[in-house]
Amino acid sequence: MGLLDGLMGNASEIDVNEIQEEFGPILGDSERVLAAYKIIRDLFVFTTGRLILVDKQGLTGKKVEYNSIPYKSITRFAVESAGHFDMDSELKIWISGHGDPVVRELKAGTDVVGVQKMLANSVLK
Repeated sequence: MGLLDGLMGNASEIDVNEIQEEFGPILGDSERVLAAYKIIRDLFVFTTGRLILVDKQGLTGKKVEYNSIPYKSITRFAVESAGHFDMDSELKIWISGHGDPVVRELKAGTDVVGVQKMLANSVLK
């Protein structure tokens, strides 16, 4: 996907080796990156043990929140769309001990099926 897709909010899959190197300092000793998706500046990073949601905030993106969700803590997840997987969607992830889900927007063109499949493969072990 090109620059226009990134500006429009479409998620593009990122090279796993690139993310493994970038996230190496915060990963566990035996933790590996399985897949990563970028939506504008934000990231969804699937590792062998958790989902890391990276939220770059502000105009410069200097303030960054790393939300680490162990797969064993995810009780359920849902994708809400307008009826087709190629439209804007909303990903909701419920975490044990929290009433409200973590919500992330998935813009048109996002690999919604790929994100759901990664969650299913990781959570439903």
